[in-house]
Amino acid sequence: MSISRRNFLTFLTATAGVSFFSLQEKKSSSLISSPAIAANSFGLNFAAVKLPIPLKIDGMSDESQKSAYQTYKVLDDLVLPQGFTYDVLAQWGDAVGDSRFGYNNDYLSFIETSPGQGYLTVNFEYISGRTWLQTFEQVIGKTLPVKEVREKTNEKGEIAAYHLQDASLKAKIEEISLEGLIDQGIGVISLAKDQTGKWQRTYSKADRRITGISGLKDGHYLKTTGPAVAIFTKTDKLGYDDGLGAKIIGTLQNCAGGTTPWGTVFSAEENFQDQVTEVVLKDGSSLHPDTTPFILNSSEVDGRGNVFGLAGNKYGWMVEVDPANPDDYGTKHTWLGRFRHEAVAFLPRTGQPLAVYSGCDRRGGHIYKFVSEGKISDIKQKNNSKLLEKGMLYGAKFNADKTGYWIPLNPDTEINPVLPSQIAASRGDGVVALPNPERTVNDTKLLLFKDDEEILAYKAKYKTLADLYEGNRTEKQGAILIDAHFAANAVGVTCTGRPEDTEVDENGTLYMTFTSGSPSEAEGGADKEIFKGPNGEIPYEFGWIISLREDNNDAASLSFRWDVVAYGGEPTEKGEGFSNPDNLAFDKQGNLWMVSDISTGGLNREMKTRYPQGVPVSQRDLLGIFGNNSAWVFAKGQEHPYPFAIAPMDAELTGLYFTPDQETLFLAVQHPGEAGGIRRDLAFENRKFALKTTNGQEFEQIRQVPLGSNWPSGQVNQPPRPAVVAIRRIESKSG
Repeated sequence: MSISRRNFLTFLTATAGVSFFSLQEKKSSSLISSPAIAANSFGLNFAAVKLPIPLKIDGMSDESQKSAYQTYKVLDDLVLPQGFTYDVLAQWGDAVGDSRFGYNNDYLSFIETSPGQGYLTVNFEYISGRTWLQTFEQVIGKTLPVKEVREKTNEKGEIAAYHLQDASLKAKIEEISLEGLIDQGIGVISLAKDQTGKWQRTYSKADRRITGISGLKDGHYLKTTGPAVAIFTKTDKLGYDDGLGAKIIGTLQNCAGGTTPWGTVFSAEENFQDQVTEVVLKDGSSLHPDTTPFILNSSEVDGRGNVFGLAGNKYGWMVEVDPANPDDYGTKHTWLGRFRHEAVAFLPRTGQPLAVYSGCDRRGGHIYKFVSEGKISDIKQKNNSKLLEKGMLYGAKFNADKTGYWIPLNPDTEINPVLPSQIAASRGDGVVALPNPERTVNDTKLLLFKDDEEILAYKAKYKTLADLYEGNRTEKQGAILIDAHFAANAVGVTCTGRPEDTEVDENGTLYMTFTSGSPSEAEGGADKEIFKGPNGEIPYEFGWIISLREDNNDAASLSFRWDVVAYGGEPTEKGEGFSNPDNLAFDKQGNLWMVSDISTGGLNREMKTRYPQGVPVSQRDLLGIFGNNSAWVFAKGQEHPYPFAIAPMDAELTGLYFTPDQETLFLAVQHPGEAGGIRRDLAFENRKFALKTTNGQEFEQIRQVPLGSNWPSGQVNQPPRPAVVAIRRIESKSG
């Protein structure tokens, strides 16, 4: 690929050996030479780390690739280029304020208060049920009543706990749910750089946790703004009322986020449906908490909002926090919509309205833009947060000719649903979920359509979004925002391939990652005209990076142009060598950084042959060839990106964030050991992979794969713990 519009890195023509650093082993068993990459930011002058598959940047013949990649050793460590190291800043269980550092840290934001000092805000997305249960007592020092509760659940591990009559059992469920919700949410930790260049925690008064149960016992409720407040405060709801009005207990499933120019941080509530009910009634009110029961089995500890009576319509929002204000426990801005938020990006220009972008990370999810009614006078002023209290939310309609436009989600917008024939599916047409205008407490199901004719009948019956919801105009607007994903389907907003991160560059161009185009029979898939592979493949699993530029570079524009920047996938099939792109970040020189998000079950999954019983394997069966998740950097004037880091076992790298001086990269390592748990006695196994050279010649690789993880301690039989690290250079920048 080439991104000529960007001020990217310049590559050196020199070559250098690739070396690895491990707490257990000092280097990989097979090294290759690759070009080095140089720049004046982040002290970059590095040789790419070696992934388990050949890349175009290797510059090797087919026979040399086969020899160099015949064997490969996967390391249970954060693998960096020679000359770089990392320091662990905080890990699951460490003290933070009056609580602890949570589980599965995701988005990171560093707000500098003075040179070498500042606040690091950290998201905690979810708990990995199996590994969390296995390691909880060893790390946290408490015993949970897992066995006693499991004996009382059904065969799936479910139990409706909110109105449970057995007080003793309910208390045990509360205990487990409480600990799980403490490990989700947001954390703020203060940092300072010492004389050696290392970052250290300073434990200031602003250090705090905003958890999934903040407000339940401590009074630190979250606040809300926007039209959904009218739904929360209604006294005649059709559905469940938690009795709290506009106040909200906690924040949960906090995935990616964004940082405003005025020094606040936004946290995205993503897969909230794992803890509370997602579907709402036609007035926007929540279903009863028991609709999503508590679940405890060998791999899940979910439905944790059930026993506490959390109202489902109060989760799935963007949460704004001022890390410097110790009394700020977050505000949910409902004009930004309720859906499975992955990230948020801002387009702020003096004298213009504020534009805020976000994607819904689900199969068939949408891209959204909020445009404020008011205009920005000073992008550094914290009162810009008030702009989020009035405006309009839009969904993106992508056209096949690389143009597009924004569809408003308001009561007047005409019904024009997405058609099943437009949606990618494993076979036949896709599925489209639409709001059911007849929803009641006794009939809460969405309408699922697999036939275009049924959709056309729906369109003939209902004319505008106002016909699908109940209440006065403000209440209908609130209900639409609460039901944003399904309302967007109803008005024809483009279904996409799991939108993950959204980042705006210095020129105002939006960059978006779409992690996977594989469809779901229950939720749908991506638009077949837009989300194709580099060779026209539909569906396409490996993902895309796509750019979007507003017409006239105007934040309030209702039309745009888009383009594909990069494809995931194998180099021999025109992919870039990574799979499932996720978080993005720009450094000050405009260099684009990206981390991948291959699902845990796909990491290093053996693939002995590409044609079992003579039938080609699926794209998902190919995920194992890419090895562990990784981090990459794209550069000006070069066709291909360079891999910078490789994650520990079963882990995902998230939260890329640079310090203002560009000397440190903060990075989160999420869910190490999620599949294998604690690595026992350095156990590993050899697996076979049918690989291809960059020119398509097939060969076999024997790959040594650790079973489980001991990261970050690297000590034998120690539990894996999600953690945040600071990456810095330990050699001279000149190389």
